[in-house]
Amino acid sequence: MNFYNFLAVGLGGFLGTVARYAAVKSVDEKINAVFPYGTFAVNVIGSLLLGIIYTAALRKVGMTENWRLFLGVGFCGGFTTFSAFAWENFSLIQQKFMGTSLAYALASLGVGLLALMAGVWIGRFL
Repeated sequence: MNFYNFLAVGLGGFLGTVARYAAVKSVDEKINAVFPYGTFAVNVIGSLLLGIIYTAALRKVGMTENWRLFLGVGFCGGFTTFSAFAWENFSLIQQKFMGTSLAYALASLGVGLLALMAGVWIGRFL
């Protein structure tokens, strides 16, 4: 590891975190619901992007190690959020929205995996 690796991850993480905050706020303000659509959306989109980025990087499509770190580890890592997902499920359970919590957990896992697979498929064509 070198300084540029850390810088790539840090800058990507900053941009991903800011993008996540803006996206979640935007979605949640438009859709006022019990279901946490904002976090769900960023986690699915992040899974799709990560599939594209890592597949493209593995296929050596002109992506340097620093770009992979910036986009994959930094941006996607900052953009997606497992901790918010866990907190929102806990909150739904506390509010006795057990069905919504279960639907959120299952949809997040299922749709997230499908999005990642779609990203891998897309990445193969780059």
